[in-house]
Amino acid sequence: MHAHAPSFQLEHSKCSSLNEQLAEASLQLRQMRGEELEGLSVEELQQMEKNLEAGLQRVLCTKDRQFMQEISELQQKGIQLAEENMRLRNQMPQVPSAGMLAVADTENVLTEEGQSSESVMTALNSGSSQDNDDSSDNISLKLG
Repeated sequence: MHAHAPSFQLEHSKCSSLNEQLAEASLQLRQMRGEELEGLSVEELQQMEKNLEAGLQRVLCTKDRQFMQEISELQQKGIQLAEENMRLRNQMPQVPSAGMLAVADTENVLTEEGQSSESVMTALNSGSSQDNDDSSDNISLKLG
């Protein structure tokens, strides 16, 4: 039994040391979260601030790198989808005729509402001709 006693004491010593390290690490973590700062000196607070700023910079760099990677992956997916879209269009010749029907339907809707392209152009032309008349009157007044 005497042989086991030193081994037990060694294990107990290791356990105590690990508990102390755990307590210290837990305190540092709480302090990095802004808790339990009362006992720290100004110098210790400044060192903590530098450590936090350095850590924040590394976090931001990592985040930016991941954003750029995601953007690149999305751009690549966009290219692949565009290529797939073109491939599917080339395989389906009936798509253009369906597109023509949709355009015809749109024109019918416009005429039913009384907003044909001719009436819009007439309104625009009459508005611009009035503007021209006003400006020509102003010019003749200035000359006169």
